[in-house]
Amino acid sequence: MSSRLRHPLFAVSLAVALTLPWSLSWATNANASFETLTTVAISGLAVLGASFLLAWGAETAEKDVPRAFALAVLAVLAVAPEYAVDALYAWTAGANIGTPRGAEAANLAVANMTGANRILIGLGWSAIAVFTVYKAHSTNDPAVERRSGFLGDVVHLDRDISTEIAFLLAATLFAFFVPFSAATLAGGETMGGIGVVDTVVLVGLYALYIGIIIRGDVDSHEEQVGVPAYFQAYRKPRRIATVLLLFAFSGLLILTAVEPFAHGLEELGQQAGVPPFFMIQWVAPLASESPELIVVAYLVNKARSTAGFNALISSKLNQWTLLIGTLAVVYSIAAGRVAPLPFDQKQVAEIWITAAQSFFAIAILTNFEISIREAVALFGLFITQVVAEFVVIRTVAEPLASTYSLYILYGYTVVYLLIGLVLFAARRDELRWLFGKTRATAREAIGSAEASADHAD
Repeated sequence: MSSRLRHPLFAVSLAVALTLPWSLSWATNANASFETLTTVAISGLAVLGASFLLAWGAETAEKDVPRAFALAVLAVLAVAPEYAVDALYAWTAGANIGTPRGAEAANLAVANMTGANRILIGLGWSAIAVFTVYKAHSTNDPAVERRSGFLGDVVHLDRDISTEIAFLLAATLFAFFVPFSAATLAGGETMGGIGVVDTVVLVGLYALYIGIIIRGDVDSHEEQVGVPAYFQAYRKPRRIATVLLLFAFSGLLILTAVEPFAHGLEELGQQAGVPPFFMIQWVAPLASESPELIVVAYLVNKARSTAGFNALISSKLNQWTLLIGTLAVVYSIAAGRVAPLPFDQKQVAEIWITAAQSFFAIAILTNFEISIREAVALFGLFITQVVAEFVVIRTVAEPLASTYSLYILYGYTVVYLLIGLVLFAARRDELRWLFGKTRATAREAIGSAEASADHAD
């Protein structure tokens, strides 16, 4: 009996079993009559099970495709619910263009997007760094180095992630200029917007990144254990079919379960007296980011922290490029014409603080390591800003609440930028190396493409 429990397919069966209550109720539409708490419970279990299946699929795929590409696919699937939620708000805004309802939906799309991005860094990157150091006591993770000093232990990152960091920095610098795209709000007021140029640049950056990493070499030096090792032993056709099935099944589950999970949490929060806008910016993205965080925690638990951080950075890159860029596309389709997605001054400030946080986080990773001290700084700045704004919203009447909220956002933006600039200045040699490594990787990819074309001729 014990040997059966240790068999890899037993673990797969357990993960699938977690998804069954939601899968069956969703397929039969029985979930429509569930209480909110029941919906949250079974959809949350489905997200948990699907996250494990997704992680196993990505690890199995590393035998046949470059690891960076496998992790990029994992990242896109894991944050697919975030795309779905934001696309819904963008569509509503475009379908009601020029009306107060449309303006509100557009602001919610931006708020949900910025909230998701800040959660991924402020909570995700910092928590995973701390968890990695904690787990190293039992896993002997080679990526963790013990150092003296207050919270001095560090997690070393794979230097091959330089391409992702460089592209993320490029997208971050461009994001500061996104609010300058003109858009017209309800009532004729001109404000910021996400327009065609933003879509072309940001989506183009991601397409270029994928074009580079997909031509990388397949990693063969890291042996898998457990479920991925079992699937990698399959013959190639069966192995590829298994990977595709795991990706398709887990992707479908995540896409169908996370939105009800997020909305259920929103309803529970509102019942507890939390403002709806605050819930949409913070609680809903936290739910939609949960598959990604579960997958990374799973990788860290296997002493694969470098792969875990690669997945987190890849996830941030696709959210900071594809997610922003596609919002304007969805909005224009719903509106029936090409138009920038509009947002008010509050969302301008939200975009700037999100870009500033990303700028600071990239500065931390420039030397390809993150210390517990730096992780605590990321989390501390993130959580104090959220709490400060929540307190203002709950205790100060309008219009002062909105004014104070803007002051908080601008203040934290300046802090992020100043600390980030200091770190970049101190690590300028590492930054030069990073760009040099990225250029070399890009040249290799272009050379590989030209060689393939010549061989075909």
